[in-house]
Amino acid sequence: MTVAIIDYGSGNLRSAAKAFERAVGEAGLELNVEVTADAARLKHASHIVLPGVGAFADCKQGLGALPGMEDALTEQVIGAGKPFLGICVGMQLMADIGRERIDTPGFGWVPGEVVELTPSDPSLKMPHMGWNDLHLEVPEHPLFDGIDEGAHVYFVHSYGLKAADPADVLASVDYGGPAAAVVGRDNLAGTQFHPEKSQVVGLRLITNFLKWRP
Repeated sequence: MTVAIIDYGSGNLRSAAKAFERAVGEAGLELNVEVTADAARLKHASHIVLPGVGAFADCKQGLGALPGMEDALTEQVIGAGKPFLGICVGMQLMADIGRERIDTPGFGWVPGEVVELTPSDPSLKMPHMGWNDLHLEVPEHPLFDGIDEGAHVYFVHSYGLKAADPADVLASVDYGGPAAAVVGRDNLAGTQFHPEKSQVVGLRLITNFLKWRP
């Protein structure tokens, strides 16, 4: 089996790939980690990961520049039901629309919009950058096996996914008000924080994702 990490020119791919390789090795999983820009490779993947760093519109444009990739994502994630993990902007792309700079359509997999964070405390700096505590809205979700309430994870973002259905928010973070930290439904999951930068907790979540059989 193979976990495919999509390379569309927007993401800390080296760091992400190393984190997934470490998780595979430490958990003794029979999985190959492949970084790919080839849409056809998604057919052969058991798990699909979409990282993302930067602006929503730029990331969507970069993904659209890969021949057949958006169609392959829909076929393999929505059609075939393969476990999917979006990271940072990769998670935001699951929404209906991103409102960063210009309105840009997302995948529409998790109903909602990506909007600018507006902390109630004016002393809180933007972007939201650094370590914060997770509040587990759905602690029984398989992604959180072995992860405790208040676990520390690493964020870098100015925009967040505002889900239309609160049930799609699996975990939140308080930064002058609640913001989605993990979203998901069915075989879909996304983290606003960077698991590849979140040390032990991040590796545990990656391992849980790789073991996940939704």
